[in-house]
Amino acid sequence: MEQSTRQTAKARPVFARCYARCFGPAMEKAGIDEHRRRLLAGLSGEVLEVGAGNGLNFPYYPPEATRLTAVEPEARLRSAAAAAASEGLRVEVVDGRAEQLPSPDASFDAVVVSMVLCSVTAPGAALAEAYRVLRPDGQLRFFEHVQAESRAMRGVQRLVDATVWPLLCGGCHTGRDTAAAIARAGFTITELDRFAFPETAIPLPAATHILGTARKAAS
Repeated sequence: MEQSTRQTAKARPVFARCYARCFGPAMEKAGIDEHRRRLLAGLSGEVLEVGAGNGLNFPYYPPEATRLTAVEPEARLRSAAAAAASEGLRVEVVDGRAEQLPSPDASFDAVVVSMVLCSVTAPGAALAEAYRVLRPDGQLRFFEHVQAESRAMRGVQRLVDATVWPLLCGGCHTGRDTAAAIARAGFTITELDRFAFPETAIPLPAATHILGTARKAAS
C-alpha cells in the first residue's frame, strides 16, 4: 500500500512552500488558532490527522490524546511536520493519501480533517477511509471551507473551481458540499457550526467554513 501511495501522490513543491511561508502565517494572523482549539478540544486516545501539512495543529492537541499519527503526502510539508512535533505529544508523521490511508481497520479513536477535503481528488473515498480506520463510535472532527449558502457566491465558486483556483491553491475547490459528503459516508453529524473565516468586507469564495463532529456507528 505504501508503495502505491507514493506512486500516486502528486508533489506540489511550489504550493508547499507558499503554504508554509504565506498561507499558514496569514491564517494565523486572521485568528485561526481559535478554530484549531475548538476542533481538537476534548480529544483523547489514539488520533489520526489526515493531511497534517506542516504540523500547525500539533500544539493544540490536548494531553489526553495519547498518540497522534499524522498523514501527509507532500514531502516538504511532511518533513516540516516531523520537525514540528513537540515532546509532549507522541507524533508519528507518515507518507500517505486521504483516499488510501496506511492504517488497519478500526485502529483510531478519532480522525481529524482540517482544510483537507477541499483538495483531495475523491472526497467520498477519503471519508470512506476515515470511516474504515475509526473504531466503533469513533469521532470524525472536521474544519473545512465549503459550498456557500448564497446562490450568487455558489456561482462564483463554480467559476473559480473550473478555472484558476485549483491550479493556484494546490488542488483546492471552494464549492464542495462537505457536510453532505460526511453524511453520505455513513457518519452521523452531532455538532456543526457554520461561519465565515476570515471575516472580510468583500466576501471571498473560500470564506464559508464548517467545524464540527461526526460519529461512526457504535456497532
